[in-house]
Amino acid sequence: MKSHAKQLFWNALLLSSASLLIRTVGVTFGVYISNRAGAEAMGLYSLMSGVYGFALTLATSGIHLGVTRVVVDSVGEKKSERVMPAMRRASAYALLFGLLSSVLLFGGADFIGSVWLKDERTISSLRLLAITLPLISLSSAWSGYFTAVRRAYKNAIVQVTEQAIKIYATMYLLSIMIRGGIEDTCCALVLGGIVAEIGSFFLEFILYLIDKKKNFKVGDRDSGRTEGKKLLSITLPIALTTYIRSGLITLQHILIPEGLRNSGASHASALVAYGSIHSMALPIILYPAALISSFSGLLVPELAESSIQKNDVRIRYMISRVWSLALIFSIGVAGVLICFSSELGEALYPDTEAAKYIRILAPLVPIMYVDTATDAMMKGLGEQVYSMKINIADALISVILVWLLIPKYGINGYIFAIYFSEFFNTVCSIAHLLSVSGTRVRLLKWIYKPLFCIVVSTTVLRAFWSLSSLQIPNTALSIVLHCISTVLLYGALLVLTKGLDKEDLSWIKRLFYKPQAALANNT
Repeated sequence: MKSHAKQLFWNALLLSSASLLIRTVGVTFGVYISNRAGAEAMGLYSLMSGVYGFALTLATSGIHLGVTRVVVDSVGEKKSERVMPAMRRASAYALLFGLLSSVLLFGGADFIGSVWLKDERTISSLRLLAITLPLISLSSAWSGYFTAVRRAYKNAIVQVTEQAIKIYATMYLLSIMIRGGIEDTCCALVLGGIVAEIGSFFLEFILYLIDKKKNFKVGDRDSGRTEGKKLLSITLPIALTTYIRSGLITLQHILIPEGLRNSGASHASALVAYGSIHSMALPIILYPAALISSFSGLLVPELAESSIQKNDVRIRYMISRVWSLALIFSIGVAGVLICFSSELGEALYPDTEAAKYIRILAPLVPIMYVDTATDAMMKGLGEQVYSMKINIADALISVILVWLLIPKYGINGYIFAIYFSEFFNTVCSIAHLLSVSGTRVRLLKWIYKPLFCIVVSTTVLRAFWSLSSLQIPNTALSIVLHCISTVLLYGALLVLTKGLDKEDLSWIKRLFYKPQAALANNT
Protein backbone atom coordinates (compact mmCIF):
# COMPACT_ATOMS: atom_id res chain seq x y z
CA MET A 1 0.00 0.00 0.00
CA LYS A 2 2.86 2.33 0.85
CA SER A 3 4.62 1.94 -2.49
CA HIS A 4 1.34 2.55 -4.32
CA ALA A 5 0.68 5.61 -2.19
CA LYS A 6 4.17 6.96 -2.85
CA GLN A 7 3.90 6.39 -6.62
CA LEU A 8 0.48 8.04 -6.68
CA PHE A 9 1.77 10.95 -4.60
CA TRP A 10 4.77 11.70 -6.82
CA ASN A 11 2.73 11.39 -10.00
CA ALA A 12 0.10 13.67 -8.47
CA LEU A 13 2.74 16.14 -7.30
CA LEU A 14 4.27 16.34 -10.75
CA LEU A 15 0.96 16.66 -12.56
CA SER A 16 -0.44 19.06 -9.97
CA SER A 17 2.64 21.28 -10.18
CA ALA A 18 2.30 21.45 -13.95
CA SER A 19 -1.44 21.99 -13.68
CA LEU A 20 -0.98 24.71 -11.06
CA LEU A 21 1.62 26.41 -13.25
CA ILE A 22 -0.75 26.23 -16.20
CA ARG A 23 -3.65 27.50 -14.10
CA THR A 24 -1.52 30.33 -12.67
CA VAL A 25 -0.44 31.44 -16.10
CA GLY A 26 -3.96 30.90 -17.40
CA VAL A 27 -5.61 32.99 -14.70
CA THR A 28 -3.02 35.74 -15.13
CA PHE A 29 -3.55 35.65 -18.87
CA GLY A 30 -7.32 35.57 -18.34
CA VAL A 31 -7.08 38.69 -16.21
CA TYR A 32 -5.11 40.41 -18.98
CA ILE A 33 -7.63 39.31 -21.62
CA SER A 34 -10.67 40.26 -19.52
CA ASN A 35 -9.31 43.71 -18.73
CA ARG A 36 -8.36 44.31 -22.35
CA ALA A 37 -11.36 42.77 -24.13
CA GLY A 38 -13.97 43.88 -21.60
CA ALA A 39 -16.73 42.05 -19.72
CA GLU A 40 -19.15 42.12 -22.69
CA ALA A 41 -16.69 40.35 -25.01
CA MET A 42 -15.90 37.81 -22.31
CA GLY A 43 -19.62 37.25 -21.78
CA LEU A 44 -20.06 36.59 -25.49
CA TYR A 45 -17.07 34.24 -25.45
CA SER A 46 -18.52 32.39 -22.44
CA LEU A 47 -21.84 32.09 -24.26
CA MET A 48 -20.10 30.39 -27.20
CA SER A 49 -18.20 28.17 -24.80
CA GLY A 50 -21.48 26.62 -23.67
CA VAL A 51 -22.20 25.42 -27.21
CA TYR A 52 -18.60 24.41 -27.77
CA GLY A 53 -18.75 22.35 -24.57
CA PHE A 54 -21.49 20.18 -26.07
CA ALA A 55 -19.50 19.78 -29.29
CA LEU A 56 -16.49 18.69 -27.23
CA THR A 57 -18.63 16.15 -25.39
CA LEU A 58 -19.72 14.65 -28.71
CA ALA A 59 -16.15 14.69 -30.02
CA THR A 60 -14.63 12.88 -27.04
CA SER A 61 -17.65 10.64 -26.23
CA GLY A 62 -16.12 9.07 -23.12
CA ILE A 63 -12.89 8.05 -24.87
CA HIS A 64 -10.48 9.21 -22.15
CA LEU A 65 -12.04 7.10 -19.41
CA GLY A 66 -12.66 4.21 -21.82
CA VAL A 67 -8.99 4.05 -22.81
CA THR A 68 -7.85 4.39 -19.20
CA ARG A 69 -10.02 1.51 -18.01
CA VAL A 70 -9.22 -0.83 -20.94
CA VAL A 71 -5.46 -0.28 -20.72
CA VAL A 72 -5.44 -0.64 -16.92
CA ASP A 73 -7.42 -3.89 -17.19
CA SER A 74 -5.12 -5.29 -19.90
CA VAL A 75 -1.94 -4.48 -17.98
CA GLY A 76 -3.44 -5.62 -14.66
CA GLU A 77 -4.44 -8.99 -16.19
CA LYS A 78 -0.91 -9.45 -17.63
CA LYS A 79 -2.22 -9.18 -21.20
CA SER A 80 -0.20 -6.22 -22.43
CA GLU A 81 -0.30 -7.53 -26.01
CA ARG A 82 -3.90 -6.29 -26.12
CA VAL A 83 -3.00 -2.68 -25.42
CA MET A 84 -1.96 -1.62 -28.93
CA PRO A 85 -4.92 -3.26 -30.74
CA ALA A 86 -7.18 -1.50 -28.26
CA MET A 87 -5.45 1.82 -28.91
CA ARG A 88 -5.87 1.46 -32.67
CA ARG A 89 -9.61 1.02 -32.23
CA ALA A 90 -9.72 3.83 -29.68
CA SER A 91 -8.02 6.19 -32.14
CA ALA A 92 -10.49 5.23 -34.89
CA TYR A 93 -13.38 5.77 -32.47
CA ALA A 94 -12.00 9.18 -31.46
CA LEU A 95 -11.46 10.28 -35.07
CA LEU A 96 -14.98 9.25 -36.08
CA PHE A 97 -16.68 11.22 -33.32
CA GLY A 98 -14.27 14.13 -33.66
CA LEU A 99 -15.04 14.54 -37.36
CA LEU A 100 -18.78 14.11 -36.78
CA SER A 101 -18.90 16.85 -34.15
CA SER A 102 -16.74 19.13 -36.30
CA VAL A 103 -19.05 18.81 -39.30
CA LEU A 104 -22.16 19.41 -37.19
CA LEU A 105 -20.76 22.50 -35.47
CA PHE A 106 -19.39 24.01 -38.67
CA GLY A 107 -22.58 23.37 -40.61
CA GLY A 108 -24.90 24.50 -37.83
CA ALA A 109 -22.94 27.61 -36.77
CA ASP A 110 -25.25 30.02 -38.61
CA PHE A 111 -28.42 28.60 -37.04
CA ILE A 112 -26.87 28.29 -33.57
CA GLY A 113 -25.54 31.86 -33.58
CA SER A 114 -28.65 33.49 -35.04
CA VAL A 115 -31.45 31.48 -33.42
CA TRP A 116 -30.07 29.89 -30.24
CA LEU A 117 -27.56 32.48 -29.05
CA LYS A 118 -29.39 35.41 -30.67
CA ASP A 119 -26.11 37.08 -31.53
CA GLU A 120 -24.71 36.77 -35.07
CA ARG A 121 -21.29 37.90 -33.84
CA THR A 122 -20.75 34.31 -32.61
CA ILE A 123 -21.09 32.59 -36.01
CA SER A 124 -17.55 33.03 -37.33
CA SER A 125 -16.02 31.99 -34.01
CA LEU A 126 -18.17 28.85 -33.84
CA ARG A 127 -17.00 27.81 -37.30
CA LEU A 128 -13.39 28.30 -36.26
CA LEU A 129 -13.91 26.27 -33.08
CA ALA A 130 -15.11 23.32 -35.18
CA ILE A 131 -11.57 22.90 -36.55
CA THR A 132 -10.19 21.82 -33.17
CA LEU A 133 -12.63 19.00 -32.41
CA PRO A 134 -10.95 16.04 -34.22
CA LEU A 135 -7.58 17.05 -32.76
CA ILE A 136 -8.93 17.22 -29.21
CA SER A 137 -10.74 13.90 -29.59
CA LEU A 138 -7.58 12.01 -30.63
CA SER A 139 -5.52 13.78 -27.98
CA SER A 140 -8.06 12.68 -25.36
CA ALA A 141 -7.54 9.03 -26.31
CA TRP A 142 -3.75 9.31 -26.05
CA SER A 143 -4.06 11.24 -22.79
CA GLY A 144 -6.12 8.36 -21.37
CA TYR A 145 -3.34 5.97 -22.38
CA PHE A 146 -0.68 8.00 -20.53
CA THR A 147 -2.90 8.17 -17.44
CA ALA A 148 -3.42 4.39 -17.50
CA VAL A 149 0.28 3.51 -17.79
CA ARG A 150 1.20 5.97 -14.99
CA ARG A 151 3.15 8.31 -17.24
CA ALA A 152 0.94 11.32 -16.63
CA TYR A 153 4.00 13.60 -16.75
CA LYS A 154 3.77 13.39 -20.55
CA ASN A 155 0.28 14.86 -20.36
CA ALA A 156 1.75 17.60 -18.20
CA ILE A 157 4.42 18.36 -20.83
CA VAL A 158 1.70 18.67 -23.49
CA GLN A 159 -0.45 20.92 -21.30
CA VAL A 160 2.39 23.30 -20.48
CA THR A 161 3.40 23.51 -24.15
CA GLU A 162 -0.19 24.13 -25.22
CA GLN A 163 -0.62 26.95 -22.71
CA ALA A 164 2.61 28.64 -23.79
CA ILE A 165 1.61 28.54 -27.47
CA LYS A 166 -1.89 29.76 -26.68
CA ILE A 167 -0.68 32.79 -24.76
CA TYR A 168 1.79 33.89 -27.39
CA ALA A 169 -0.58 33.31 -30.31
CA THR A 170 -3.58 34.95 -28.61
CA MET A 171 -1.66 38.04 -27.52
CA TYR A 172 -0.29 38.48 -31.04
CA LEU A 173 -3.68 38.00 -32.72
CA LEU A 174 -5.46 40.18 -30.18
CA SER A 175 -3.05 43.05 -30.82
CA ILE A 176 -3.98 42.88 -34.50
CA MET A 177 -7.73 42.19 -34.34
CA ILE A 178 -9.04 43.94 -31.20
CA ARG A 179 -9.66 47.19 -33.10
CA GLY A 180 -12.27 45.35 -35.20
CA GLY A 181 -14.73 45.17 -32.32
CA ILE A 182 -16.15 42.42 -30.12
CA GLU A 183 -16.63 39.91 -32.96
CA ASP A 184 -13.00 40.17 -34.07
CA THR A 185 -11.85 40.03 -30.44
CA CYS A 186 -13.66 36.71 -29.96
CA CYS A 187 -12.16 35.39 -33.21
CA ALA A 188 -8.68 36.31 -31.95
CA LEU A 189 -9.28 34.35 -28.74
CA VAL A 190 -10.53 31.35 -30.72
CA LEU A 191 -7.68 31.44 -33.26
CA GLY A 192 -5.10 31.54 -30.47
CA GLY A 193 -6.67 28.38 -29.05
CA ILE A 194 -6.64 26.69 -32.48
CA VAL A 195 -2.91 27.30 -32.94
CA ALA A 196 -2.26 25.89 -29.46
CA GLU A 197 -4.40 22.79 -30.08
CA ILE A 198 -2.55 22.03 -33.32
CA GLY A 199 0.83 22.31 -31.58
CA SER A 200 -0.20 20.18 -28.58
CA PHE A 201 -1.80 17.57 -30.88
CA PHE A 202 1.42 16.91 -32.75
CA LEU A 203 3.48 16.87 -29.56
CA GLU A 204 1.17 14.35 -27.87
CA PHE A 205 1.12 12.21 -31.02
CA ILE A 206 4.93 12.07 -31.11
CA LEU A 207 5.14 11.21 -27.39
CA TYR A 208 2.53 8.48 -27.87
CA LEU A 209 4.37 6.93 -30.85
CA ILE A 210 7.64 6.83 -28.91
CA ASP A 211 6.04 5.38 -25.78
CA LYS A 212 4.04 2.62 -27.48
CA LYS A 213 7.02 1.49 -29.58
CA LYS A 214 9.16 1.26 -26.46
CA ASN A 215 6.71 -0.48 -24.11
CA PHE A 216 4.12 -2.55 -26.03
CA LYS A 217 3.97 -5.18 -28.76
CA VAL A 218 1.78 -4.79 -31.83
CA GLY A 219 -0.72 -7.52 -30.79
CA ASP A 220 -3.13 -9.53 -32.94
CA ARG A 221 -6.49 -8.77 -34.53
CA ASP A 222 -8.49 -11.15 -32.35
CA SER A 223 -7.34 -9.48 -29.14
CA GLY A 224 -8.12 -6.15 -30.74
CA ARG A 225 -11.73 -7.21 -31.31
CA THR A 226 -12.05 -8.26 -27.68
CA GLU A 227 -10.65 -5.00 -26.35
CA GLY A 228 -12.66 -3.02 -28.91
CA LYS A 229 -15.89 -4.51 -27.55
CA LYS A 230 -14.76 -3.75 -24.00
CA LEU A 231 -13.95 -0.17 -25.02
CA LEU A 232 -17.40 0.33 -26.52
CA SER A 233 -19.07 -1.17 -23.44
CA ILE A 234 -17.43 1.60 -21.37
CA THR A 235 -17.50 4.58 -23.74
CA LEU A 236 -20.99 4.31 -25.24
CA PRO A 237 -22.94 4.39 -21.94
CA ILE A 238 -20.76 7.29 -20.81
CA ALA A 239 -21.22 9.03 -24.16
CA LEU A 240 -25.02 8.75 -24.10
CA THR A 241 -25.28 10.13 -20.57
CA THR A 242 -22.75 12.92 -21.20
CA TYR A 243 -24.67 13.98 -24.33
CA ILE A 244 -27.78 14.50 -22.22
CA ARG A 245 -25.94 16.31 -19.45
CA SER A 246 -23.89 18.49 -21.80
CA GLY A 247 -27.01 19.33 -23.82
CA LEU A 248 -28.75 20.45 -20.64
CA ILE A 249 -25.73 22.54 -19.62
CA THR A 250 -25.66 24.15 -23.07
CA LEU A 251 -29.37 24.93 -22.77
CA GLN A 252 -28.70 26.43 -19.34
CA HIS A 253 -25.97 28.71 -20.75
CA ILE A 254 -28.33 29.85 -23.49
CA LEU A 255 -31.15 30.55 -21.01
CA ILE A 256 -29.05 32.61 -18.61
CA PRO A 257 -28.52 35.76 -20.76
CA GLU A 258 -32.07 35.39 -22.09
CA GLY A 259 -33.42 35.24 -18.54
CA LEU A 260 -31.35 38.24 -17.50
CA ARG A 261 -32.79 40.22 -20.41
CA ASN A 262 -36.32 39.17 -19.40
CA SER A 263 -35.61 40.40 -15.86
CA GLY A 264 -35.12 43.90 -17.28
CA ALA A 265 -31.42 43.96 -18.18
CA SER A 266 -30.21 45.06 -21.61
CA HIS A 267 -28.41 42.59 -23.90
CA ALA A 268 -25.04 44.23 -23.15
CA SER A 269 -25.55 44.35 -19.37
CA ALA A 270 -26.72 40.70 -19.39
CA LEU A 271 -23.47 39.70 -21.11
CA VAL A 272 -21.48 41.81 -18.63
CA ALA A 273 -23.07 40.06 -15.60
CA TYR A 274 -22.65 36.66 -17.23
CA GLY A 275 -19.03 37.41 -18.11
CA SER A 276 -18.28 38.72 -14.60
CA ILE A 277 -19.25 35.36 -13.10
CA HIS A 278 -17.93 32.92 -15.72
CA SER A 279 -14.84 34.72 -16.99
CA MET A 280 -13.73 36.55 -13.85
CA ALA A 281 -15.06 35.12 -10.55
CA LEU A 282 -15.18 31.40 -11.40
CA PRO A 283 -11.58 31.19 -12.72
CA ILE A 284 -10.41 32.52 -9.34
CA ILE A 285 -12.74 30.19 -7.42
CA LEU A 286 -11.57 27.18 -9.43
CA TYR A 287 -7.89 28.15 -9.61
CA PRO A 288 -6.75 26.06 -6.60
CA ALA A 289 -8.84 23.16 -7.91
CA ALA A 290 -5.93 22.41 -10.26
CA LEU A 291 -4.41 20.42 -7.40
CA ILE A 292 -7.59 18.43 -6.74
CA SER A 293 -8.33 17.83 -10.43
CA SER A 294 -4.85 16.52 -11.23
CA PHE A 295 -4.78 14.24 -8.20
CA SER A 296 -8.32 13.01 -8.87
CA GLY A 297 -7.48 12.02 -12.44
CA LEU A 298 -4.72 9.73 -11.15
CA LEU A 299 -7.13 8.04 -8.74
CA VAL A 300 -9.01 6.37 -11.60
CA PRO A 301 -6.35 3.75 -12.53
CA GLU A 302 -5.37 3.26 -8.87
CA LEU A 303 -8.91 2.48 -7.74
CA ALA A 304 -9.61 0.46 -10.90
CA GLU A 305 -6.62 -1.75 -10.09
CA SER A 306 -7.74 -2.18 -6.48
CA SER A 307 -11.24 -3.01 -7.69
CA ILE A 308 -9.88 -5.74 -10.01
CA GLN A 309 -7.90 -7.17 -7.10
CA LYS A 310 -10.97 -6.88 -4.81
CA ASN A 311 -8.82 -5.04 -2.27
CA ASP A 312 -11.65 -3.42 -0.28
CA VAL A 313 -9.34 -2.35 2.56
CA ARG A 314 -7.14 -0.31 0.21
CA ILE A 315 -10.21 1.18 -1.50
CA ARG A 316 -11.65 2.43 1.80
CA TYR A 317 -8.22 3.70 2.87
CA MET A 318 -7.80 5.72 -0.34
CA ILE A 319 -11.33 7.14 -0.22
CA SER A 320 -10.91 8.17 3.40
CA ARG A 321 -7.55 9.84 2.72
CA VAL A 322 -8.79 11.67 -0.35
CA TRP A 323 -11.90 13.03 1.35
CA SER A 324 -9.93 14.09 4.41
CA LEU A 325 -7.25 15.96 2.45
CA ALA A 326 -9.74 17.41 -0.05
CA LEU A 327 -11.86 18.89 2.74
CA ILE A 328 -8.89 20.27 4.68
CA PHE A 329 -7.57 21.86 1.50
CA SER A 330 -10.89 23.19 0.16
CA ILE A 331 -12.12 24.60 3.48
CA GLY A 332 -8.83 26.49 3.77
CA VAL A 333 -9.19 27.82 0.22
CA ALA A 334 -12.78 28.93 0.87
CA GLY A 335 -11.71 30.80 4.00
CA VAL A 336 -8.92 32.64 2.22
CA LEU A 337 -11.18 33.58 -0.72
CA ILE A 338 -13.94 34.90 1.56
CA CYS A 339 -11.51 36.84 3.74
CA PHE A 340 -9.54 38.46 0.91
CA SER A 341 -12.19 38.64 -1.84
CA SER A 342 -12.18 42.45 -1.92
CA GLU A 343 -8.41 42.64 -2.31
CA LEU A 344 -8.37 39.93 -4.98
CA GLY A 345 -11.17 41.49 -6.97
CA GLU A 346 -9.69 44.97 -6.86
CA ALA A 347 -6.18 43.75 -7.77
CA LEU A 348 -7.25 41.46 -10.63
CA TYR A 349 -10.40 43.07 -12.02
CA PRO A 350 -10.56 46.73 -10.95
CA ASP A 351 -13.83 48.60 -11.42
CA THR A 352 -15.88 45.41 -11.86
CA GLU A 353 -18.18 43.33 -9.66
CA ALA A 354 -15.79 40.36 -9.63
CA ALA A 355 -15.00 40.76 -5.90
CA LYS A 356 -18.67 40.49 -4.97
CA TYR A 357 -19.13 37.28 -6.94
CA ILE A 358 -15.90 35.77 -5.57
CA ARG A 359 -17.17 36.36 -2.02
CA ILE A 360 -20.64 34.98 -2.83
CA LEU A 361 -19.39 31.82 -4.55
CA ALA A 362 -16.42 31.05 -2.25
CA PRO A 363 -18.49 29.03 0.30
CA LEU A 364 -19.17 26.56 -2.52
CA VAL A 365 -15.48 25.67 -2.83
CA PRO A 366 -15.53 22.64 -0.46
CA ILE A 367 -18.64 21.29 -2.20
CA MET A 368 -17.14 21.72 -5.69
CA TYR A 369 -13.72 20.31 -4.85
CA VAL A 370 -15.00 17.27 -2.95
CA ASP A 371 -17.46 16.56 -5.77
CA THR A 372 -14.56 16.52 -8.25
CA ALA A 373 -12.66 13.98 -6.17
CA THR A 374 -15.78 11.89 -5.53
CA ASP A 375 -16.66 11.69 -9.24
CA ALA A 376 -13.13 10.49 -10.05
CA MET A 377 -13.27 7.80 -7.35
CA MET A 378 -16.66 6.60 -8.60
CA LYS A 379 -15.24 6.26 -12.11
CA GLY A 380 -12.29 4.30 -10.75
CA LEU A 381 -14.71 1.85 -9.09
CA GLY A 382 -16.73 1.40 -12.28
CA GLU A 383 -19.62 3.58 -11.09
CA GLN A 384 -19.31 6.09 -13.92
CA VAL A 385 -22.82 5.46 -15.27
CA TYR A 386 -24.41 6.15 -11.86
CA SER A 387 -22.22 9.24 -11.56
CA MET A 388 -23.47 10.51 -14.90
CA LYS A 389 -27.10 9.88 -13.85
CA ILE A 390 -26.53 12.18 -10.90
CA ASN A 391 -24.90 14.74 -13.18
CA ILE A 392 -27.85 14.59 -15.58
CA ALA A 393 -30.32 15.11 -12.74
CA ASP A 394 -28.17 18.01 -11.52
CA ALA A 395 -28.12 19.62 -14.97
CA LEU A 396 -31.88 19.16 -15.39
CA ILE A 397 -32.55 20.79 -12.02
CA SER A 398 -30.23 23.67 -12.99
CA VAL A 399 -32.08 24.26 -16.26
CA ILE A 400 -35.46 24.30 -14.47
CA LEU A 401 -34.21 26.69 -11.78
CA VAL A 402 -32.57 29.00 -14.34
CA TRP A 403 -35.74 29.03 -16.44
CA LEU A 404 -37.98 29.79 -13.45
CA LEU A 405 -35.83 32.05 -11.26
CA ILE A 406 -33.65 34.28 -13.45
CA PRO A 407 -36.49 36.15 -15.25
CA LYS A 408 -37.97 37.00 -11.83
CA TYR A 409 -34.90 37.44 -9.59
CA GLY A 410 -32.14 38.21 -12.10
CA ILE A 411 -28.56 37.27 -11.25
CA ASN A 412 -29.53 36.31 -7.67
CA GLY A 413 -31.76 33.59 -9.10
CA TYR A 414 -28.78 32.21 -11.03
CA ILE A 415 -26.59 32.17 -7.92
CA PHE A 416 -29.29 30.24 -6.03
CA ALA A 417 -29.45 27.74 -8.91
CA ILE A 418 -25.67 27.22 -8.72
CA TYR A 419 -25.82 26.60 -4.96
CA PHE A 420 -28.75 24.21 -5.10
CA SER A 421 -27.42 22.11 -7.98
CA GLU A 422 -23.92 21.83 -6.51
CA PHE A 423 -25.29 20.68 -3.13
CA PHE A 424 -27.60 18.17 -4.81
CA ASN A 425 -24.84 16.67 -6.96
CA THR A 426 -22.29 16.36 -4.18
CA VAL A 427 -24.65 14.91 -1.57
CA CYS A 428 -25.94 12.25 -4.00
CA SER A 429 -22.41 11.33 -5.15
CA ILE A 430 -21.05 11.03 -1.61
CA ALA A 431 -24.04 8.97 -0.46
CA HIS A 432 -23.56 6.49 -3.31
CA LEU A 433 -19.81 6.18 -2.80
CA LEU A 434 -20.36 5.55 0.90
CA SER A 435 -22.87 2.86 0.00
CA VAL A 436 -20.62 0.95 -2.44
CA SER A 437 -17.37 1.30 -0.46
CA GLY A 438 -18.44 1.13 3.19
CA THR A 439 -16.18 4.05 4.09
CA ARG A 440 -16.75 5.60 7.53
CA VAL A 441 -17.36 9.36 7.73
CA ARG A 442 -15.45 11.37 10.35
CA LEU A 443 -17.28 14.71 10.56
CA LEU A 444 -15.29 16.10 13.50
CA LYS A 445 -11.89 15.57 11.91
CA TRP A 446 -12.81 16.24 8.28
CA ILE A 447 -15.18 19.21 8.61
CA TYR A 448 -15.60 20.72 12.07
CA LYS A 449 -11.91 21.03 12.97
CA PRO A 450 -10.86 22.56 9.61
CA LEU A 451 -13.79 25.00 9.81
CA PHE A 452 -12.79 26.08 13.31
CA CYS A 453 -9.13 26.45 12.29
CA ILE A 454 -9.78 28.54 9.18
CA VAL A 455 -12.25 30.85 10.97
CA VAL A 456 -9.72 31.48 13.76
CA SER A 457 -6.86 31.92 11.27
CA THR A 458 -8.61 34.44 9.04
CA THR A 459 -10.11 36.36 11.99
CA VAL A 460 -6.82 36.65 13.87
CA LEU A 461 -4.72 37.57 10.86
CA ARG A 462 -7.30 39.97 9.47
CA ALA A 463 -7.20 41.80 12.81
CA PHE A 464 -3.40 41.63 12.94
CA TRP A 465 -2.89 43.11 9.48
CA SER A 466 -5.51 45.80 10.13
CA LEU A 467 -3.91 46.89 13.40
CA SER A 468 -0.33 46.48 12.23
CA SER A 469 1.65 49.57 11.29
CA LEU A 470 3.38 47.57 8.56
CA GLN A 471 2.36 48.99 5.20
CA ILE A 472 3.01 47.05 1.98
CA PRO A 473 2.73 49.35 -1.03
CA ASN A 474 2.57 46.56 -3.62
CA THR A 475 -0.98 45.16 -3.75
CA ALA A 476 0.02 41.78 -5.23
CA LEU A 477 2.76 41.29 -2.61
CA SER A 478 0.32 42.26 0.14
CA ILE A 479 -2.21 39.64 -1.00
CA VAL A 480 0.50 36.95 -1.21
CA LEU A 481 1.77 37.72 2.31
CA HIS A 482 -1.78 37.74 3.70
CA CYS A 483 -2.53 34.37 2.11
CA ILE A 484 0.76 32.75 3.16
CA SER A 485 0.41 33.87 6.77
CA THR A 486 -3.17 32.57 6.85
CA VAL A 487 -2.15 29.19 5.41
CA LEU A 488 0.71 28.81 7.90
CA LEU A 489 -1.50 29.60 10.89
CA TYR A 490 -4.23 27.33 9.51
CA GLY A 491 -1.74 24.45 9.21
CA ALA A 492 -0.42 25.01 12.73
CA LEU A 493 -3.93 25.03 14.19
CA LEU A 494 -4.82 21.83 12.31
CA VAL A 495 -1.86 20.09 13.96
CA LEU A 496 -2.72 21.50 17.41
CA THR A 497 -6.38 20.45 17.16
CA LYS A 498 -5.44 17.08 15.56
CA GLY A 499 -7.25 17.95 12.37
CA LEU A 500 -3.97 16.58 11.04
CA ASP A 501 -3.08 13.81 13.51
CA LYS A 502 0.06 11.70 13.96
CA GLU A 503 -1.12 9.12 11.44
CA ASP A 504 -1.64 11.82 8.79
CA LEU A 505 1.75 13.41 9.45
CA SER A 506 3.46 10.02 9.43
CA TRP A 507 1.79 9.15 6.12
CA ILE A 508 2.89 12.45 4.58
CA LYS A 509 6.42 11.89 5.87
CA ARG A 510 6.58 8.43 4.28
CA LEU A 511 5.71 9.95 0.93
CA PHE A 512 8.85 12.10 1.03
CA TYR A 513 11.35 9.82 2.75
CA LYS A 514 12.26 6.19 2.19
CA PRO A 515 12.33 3.97 5.28
CA GLN A 516 15.82 2.97 6.45
CA ALA A 517 15.25 -0.65 5.43
CA ALA A 518 14.45 0.41 1.91
CA LEU A 519 17.56 2.58 1.81
CA ALA A 520 19.70 -0.31 2.96
CA ASN A 521 18.33 -2.55 0.23
CA ASN A 522 19.12 0.03 -2.42
CA THR A 523 22.77 0.43 -1.43
